[in-house]
Amino acid sequence: MPNLFDPIRLGALTAPNRVLMAPLTRGRATREHVPTPIMAEYYGQRADAGLIITEATGVSQEGLGWPYAPGIWSTEQVEAWKPVTAAVHERGGRIVAQLWHMGRMVHSNVTGLQPVAPSATQAPGEAHTYDGKKPYETARPLRLDEIPRILNDYETAARHALAAGFDGVQIHAANGYLIDEFLRDNTNHRDDAYGGVPENRIRLLREVTERVISVVGAARTSVRLSPNGDTQGCIDSNPASVFVPAARLLGELGIAFLELREPGPNGTFGKTGQPKLSPEIRKVFRAPLVLNQDYSRVEAEAVVASGKADAISFGRAFLANPDLVTRLRDDLPLNQDNIKTWYSRGPEGYVDYPSAAE
Repeated sequence: MPNLFDPIRLGALTAPNRVLMAPLTRGRATREHVPTPIMAEYYGQRADAGLIITEATGVSQEGLGWPYAPGIWSTEQVEAWKPVTAAVHERGGRIVAQLWHMGRMVHSNVTGLQPVAPSATQAPGEAHTYDGKKPYETARPLRLDEIPRILNDYETAARHALAAGFDGVQIHAANGYLIDEFLRDNTNHRDDAYGGVPENRIRLLREVTERVISVVGAARTSVRLSPNGDTQGCIDSNPASVFVPAARLLGELGIAFLELREPGPNGTFGKTGQPKLSPEIRKVFRAPLVLNQDYSRVEAEAVVASGKADAISFGRAFLANPDLVTRLRDDLPLNQDNIKTWYSRGPEGYVDYPSAAE
């Protein structure tokens, strides 16, 4: 039986263990979305992860509506990412960039632009902006003639990721952002080739993935989906009808691995009564499957040993425990994260969490 701490092949990469670092927005870049030196320290501290998936990273100004989140569309951003990837590699780690377009979750206070989405919808709640929280705005539906521009943005971002020294990329197609908005029927009301039946709603995911693969190769491309439940007001009435075919398609494209964020009915960061789809997705996606959301060490070990997943990605646990792999392997107590410092600007709650040896 596989063990959580066994090596695993993830496409072109060999991970020394199956404890992956999930993407975590932290807000430590500049207002111009340029990575900062403290980010190299943060990611370098966590290089023992089987694989680090970076915080969501904007593919364009239009698509990055989170204050102080990093982007990867400019030369300046690429140069600033190089010390981050170097810090991880110097410590023997592996790191991929998660490529992000926020769709309707963008706020014009951050971008200066009206948000775009598959349809004219408005997310519930409030957005983080440079002037505090503000209600989300109604998105402008993307025109058909704009889709090529979106695909070009992903291709450029993938090319920049390689130039910055990343070992690959992950396409963020989860959590109610642009690609997820196209996938789900409560945010996609289109009646053209990108709306209606599941095959059409999957189209943007397919085209983005194909474009990224054309740059970095399938063996260095992965995708994140969140197939069940409501995420930031984004939900599907019949998720199996769209996410199982989407997973089958991604398998046919030969991606390195698929990560699923799946909350349960008692989730600590989102909960839902919609059942998890990983058992059905497992049947159609043969490459490594990575599961995420609320896994304890015991649960993670059991899931990997059972073959229900090949690896587990941990988010908040990695946030507060730079030596998480050691703590899990040796069954040591975990530091508790401080929510007040998740998106703050300084080192507190970012690079000052102690290791078990300290």
